[in-house]
Amino acid sequence: MNLPAKIFQPSTSDLLASLCKAGGDPLRLHILRALANDSFGVLELAQIFATGQSGISHHLKVLAQAGLVATRREGNAIFYRRALAQTDVFGGTLHAALLEEVDALQLPADVQSRIGAVHAQRAAASSDFFARMADSFQAQQDLIAGLPQYRDSLLTLLDSLSFPATASALEIGPGDGSFLPELASRFAQVTAVDNSLAMLEIARQHCVNQGLANIRLELADALQGSDINADCVVLNTVLHHFAAPAEAIKSVAERVRPGGSLLITELCSHNQSWAREACGDLWLGFEQDDLARWAELAGLTPEDSLYLRLRNGFQIQVRHFRQPAATTINPSHRNQRQ
Repeated sequence: MNLPAKIFQPSTSDLLASLCKAGGDPLRLHILRALANDSFGVLELAQIFATGQSGISHHLKVLAQAGLVATRREGNAIFYRRALAQTDVFGGTLHAALLEEVDALQLPADVQSRIGAVHAQRAAASSDFFARMADSFQAQQDLIAGLPQYRDSLLTLLDSLSFPATASALEIGPGDGSFLPELASRFAQVTAVDNSLAMLEIARQHCVNQGLANIRLELADALQGSDINADCVVLNTVLHHFAAPAEAIKSVAERVRPGGSLLITELCSHNQSWAREACGDLWLGFEQDDLARWAELAGLTPEDSLYLRLRNGFQIQVRHFRQPAATTINPSHRNQRQ
């Protein structure tokens, strides 16, 4: 007995066709690889792949039609990122399988070099801002999310972790040093690292005024130029200044001792583009799921989180991620090559 062939609706067959089409071009596969843990604008991708803007736009359109990339507006700019596969919907299994194979690709050396150049351009813009605006930065930052607006919530979470009296802390990007007294009263030794001399001097003066004797300040790139580790590492509204946030979390996770904690306070995604000019923000906040995904890829375990709506309409997330007590390999790290 012959059974009738399964009839696909045009929408479902078109979806499979679009996924196959999207994966049928080497450049599109390389774009997906570059977007694995990063977001880029059209002009940045054109620079990375040494291809005209119109050509990159065409490839992004094909990827978007297949549901493989998503967009996010950052002020007047649109950034592209990889869309997460949903394996419980039609086409999701193929989507996930394609990304898994893409993640096993190694980008050509010249492409990796140009990605580094784009990150360097972003970092230079951030460094230039802090060199020019160090004295007025905190006043501008307070317009968005000043520490007094969420201090109590952050300290409640910190105190619930019950660190021993001998524990150490590391704050990356301490700003004007406002949070350092809280760390100094809770940890035996505190290190504050910043790559901006101007900002570090402001933090140093704050420590002197407060009479803090157990704090060491270091001028260094916390992601590359420092080998300090600690039981508790703090990123307090600083991640949005990093050129590559996912890579930043991966590097910072290496500073957390086994069994220790990474505390991140960060703005939730917003559309207030004036923050770029006023505060030097490279990113307009982050989605909650992105922080969790990046932390998990770095081998950390998501723990308690708090979400606060501030009076000015911004939302801030207070996140806790735990470093496993024993060294383990996150399955998502396997077969991933840069």
